[in-house]
Amino acid sequence: MTAVTPAPLSTAAAPASASAGAAPPSRSGGRSRLRTLAGFAFGAALLFAVAPLLLSDFRLALLAKYLCVAMVAVGIGIAWGRGGMLTLGQGVFFGLGGYAMAMHLKLADAGPGGMPDFMQLYGQLDELPLWWRPFASPWFALPATVLLPMAVAFGLGSLVFRRRVRGAYFAILSQALAAAMVILLIGQQGTTGGTNGLTDIKGFFGYDLDDPVNQRMVYFIIAGVLLALLALTRQLIQSRYGELLVAVRDGEERVRFLGYDPASVKLVAYVVAAGMAGLAGALFVPAVGIISPALIGIVPSIEFVIGVAVGGRATLLGPVLGAVAVAWARTALSERFPGTWTYLQGLLFVVVVAFLPGGLASLWALARRRDVGAQPARRGWLPLGRRRAERTEVPAA
Repeated sequence: MTAVTPAPLSTAAAPASASAGAAPPSRSGGRSRLRTLAGFAFGAALLFAVAPLLLSDFRLALLAKYLCVAMVAVGIGIAWGRGGMLTLGQGVFFGLGGYAMAMHLKLADAGPGGMPDFMQLYGQLDELPLWWRPFASPWFALPATVLLPMAVAFGLGSLVFRRRVRGAYFAILSQALAAAMVILLIGQQGTTGGTNGLTDIKGFFGYDLDDPVNQRMVYFIIAGVLLALLALTRQLIQSRYGELLVAVRDGEERVRFLGYDPASVKLVAYVVAAGMAGLAGALFVPAVGIISPALIGIVPSIEFVIGVAVGGRATLLGPVLGAVAVAWARTALSERFPGTWTYLQGLLFVVVVAFLPGGLASLWALARRRDVGAQPARRGWLPLGRRRAERTEVPAA
């Protein structure tokens, strides 16, 4: 008995007319682009028109904070949802970007040759530390908010991924990095503000942050950056690299046998996610006016991941919607139930993970699948499950 070798997928699936001439152009790509443009237009209208019109200045400032968290979630969606890397230390990169921006703004508030107010309060320094001085220039501070987290991620990822550390070990290592950074910041009270962090930030490149008009300007900047990151992420996940990243997640050894380096593929995703987290931290500072170790430690890092899991890590909009929903729920529950809101937040996470492993974004896919299963199949009026079973039958040799 000889085995029958199946025909290649491209040959077997090609229609008979394709061999005689060019295949007719497909409309699915055009429809997908139209749906994408319509989605971005709807999101822009919601963020730039509806939200400022309906929300008060206080609620709009809270939404700006939520959108910064959503930026971190977009990066986690790339690293975890597409690459399978459970990153529990994104607070490190969020903090690096936030502290870089806060240091520049504190020096700008102090004026030329001045020192931040907390250094004068503690009385431990007579002059500005050397490593603070480059942040007085916006040409150094602004790129540092993104490049510094990416450089740290590149150094850590190069060591970790080359040694094939993955799974729970990678998650624990990233979490330990967040704990170490918090300890470092708290121990350097005279130069980092200690447990208080960098507070009372008043200006943002010449604009007074106490002015509601300027606060709205900061919100619009954050909303525009989030949409730009979503567009960039969509192009990334639909590129050849995006397909390769998913292949590494599903079968790392197979990808290695094909001649690719899985460590390099995962390293790119990890560095990109770190850059997004750093940018989010930099924009978080003018939106809230503070950055402290309490905002970048282990607990915030886990909350970032919870938002992505609730929204759906394998989709584009799922991490954004989940991060905003979890942050909004935390605020709403803490206002109404000050003593028990943490339990309610944990219950929300457990319910979503238990009954919707794909997150809230999977509700639409489940509804469509249920509709398709309820209708008879077009070809031969066979149920969908039976039709799939017949496709997978192996012909007798």
